[in-house]
Amino acid sequence: MTLIMFFEFLIGMADIYIAGRVGKEIQATYGFVVQFYFIFIIIANALSIGAVSVVSRLFAAGDKSVLAKTVWSVIVTTAMVGAVLSAAGIFATHWFMEFINIPVELKPYGTQLGKIYACGLVFHYLLVSTNGILRSCKMIRSSLLTMAIVCLMNIGLNFFIVFHTRLGFWGIALSTVISVFAGSIVNLWHCRAFMRKGRVFSFRVVRDVISIGWPAGATQALWQVHSMVMFLILSSLPEKSIEILAALAAGIRIESAIFLPAIAFNMANAVIVGNLIGEGKKKDAYRGGLVTMFMGTGIVLLLTVIVIAGASFIAPLLSNNETVVAETIRYLYISMLSEPFMALWVILGGGLSGAGDTRSFMYNVVVGIWLVRVPLSYICVVLLGLSAASVWWTMNLSQFIMAAFMTRRYLQKKWLV
Repeated sequence: MTLIMFFEFLIGMADIYIAGRVGKEIQATYGFVVQFYFIFIIIANALSIGAVSVVSRLFAAGDKSVLAKTVWSVIVTTAMVGAVLSAAGIFATHWFMEFINIPVELKPYGTQLGKIYACGLVFHYLLVSTNGILRSCKMIRSSLLTMAIVCLMNIGLNFFIVFHTRLGFWGIALSTVISVFAGSIVNLWHCRAFMRKGRVFSFRVVRDVISIGWPAGATQALWQVHSMVMFLILSSLPEKSIEILAALAAGIRIESAIFLPAIAFNMANAVIVGNLIGEGKKKDAYRGGLVTMFMGTGIVLLLTVIVIAGASFIAPLLSNNETVVAETIRYLYISMLSEPFMALWVILGGGLSGAGDTRSFMYNVVVGIWLVRVPLSYICVVLLGLSAASVWWTMNLSQFIMAAFMTRRYLQKKWLV
């Protein structure tokens, strides 16, 4: 899972690097459009989380016929939802860009990138759901192979299309569409092994997956909307708003070197806890979740030190604008202080999700993001006129609060009942 997240990190770094080389406007637009794009990915992630919780326990229990029905039902549902949202994204992007309050010079770029990204939604949905199925059934190396292919295709096509064809910056989005299409086809080939007992669609399976997955979907919706709101708040800065937005986009991509391993351990923890509960080993599930958390947090702590030490060397690689570079470094120096706390609550949340307790994760995000981070950021920037650094410190505070909330929930063991 860590290697898979590393591949996703490389894709993101290549995107932001190329966007920065094209221009600060493209870099700032890319940072916003990606947040918009991942709002559409939310349902896929929710279905995947619900599927992991259900499939991991069925796989451990050894019921192949029910497993086959579940896998087929998840794939069909994911494809249908992805196709609908893909069409909606293509038609709604222009309207959304006209409506949203971002610098006017960024809107044409955002519309073009957004429509291309929307074309690949259905394939991204299939890729996400099939990756979840594979790791639930202990075929994580097949998923790793798929993501290696996606990574190589995405980065290679990115450089080729942007710098060697007339399509230019459109290649940033087009390379994603082509690579996720290829990845979804490879994963569907791997998943055929679980459907040999029949391909029967079950509304009951879909209902069970949704009942577990909807809080996770709501959580990701709240997270992605918050990311867009933070962009809008920073757009209200009286000076250098475009440079700050570009710096945030670059800083988030660098930070993802730390965040993605935490997500990897989150996903691994969901499978570990789900498999052990499926085998009736609740005490082992509890201990396994803690061990995974300590391992993941230790790795994140090490990576945090590396990023802090190398921030002044890494930031100039992603932009040739001095203001963007300086603000990116400032963002990293401040935000890195809370990364181990972020890892703690994210990884423990994965264990709770594997047990089917996705609501605790949702409540945690509501408290930390929407009752702390967003209101305080608005007050600091819009009402008090403070600098972007005040937002970075507010983000740290929210991480500390979420870590405390999630630790308390996990240690109570109510999710094991």
